[in-house]
Amino acid sequence: MHFDLTSASLEDQRNTVAKALELGGRHVDIGQLPEEEHVVLADPEGNEFCVIEPGNTFLAECGFVGALACDGSQEVGYFWSEALDWPLVWDQDQETAIRSPHGGPKITWGGPPFDAKTGPNRLRFALSGSLAEIDRLVSLGAVRLGTGENGRVEMADPDGNEFSVVVTR
Repeated sequence: MHFDLTSASLEDQRNTVAKALELGGRHVDIGQLPEEEHVVLADPEGNEFCVIEPGNTFLAECGFVGALACDGSQEVGYFWSEALDWPLVWDQDQETAIRSPHGGPKITWGGPPFDAKTGPNRLRFALSGSLAEIDRLVSLGAVRLGTGENGRVEMADPDGNEFSVVVTR
């Protein structure tokens, strides 16, 4: 899971990259091709993010944080669309994206191939909801993993990505 940051111009992209490097970020190679115009960086803790080139129409009107890009299947995009009641705004070549009906960043899933999962996800969604909401999520394809602290119910989406639901009354 990583952020895609948008740029209004090449100068804006350069300034964002320079600021990130000044704050302790570093360039990383994730296999991007030389002709690709986005810049891949990691923050001081190693969390990757991309600074997207100007003119990217997919992220137009999403704001500076254009997307939260996730590794995941088409099925998991459908799951989160239903789970959050956010419309599916992209569904092509096994890639999916959803966006709040109120606007803002997209959440995207890139389809296969997937990176090998080596342990619990460092970043995960945390939702609030009732016990009935947990049952609804299970009916959509989630798996209940157990109960955590403070009434938090640990779950996994159809791809096995952990998330939690804080039970509210």
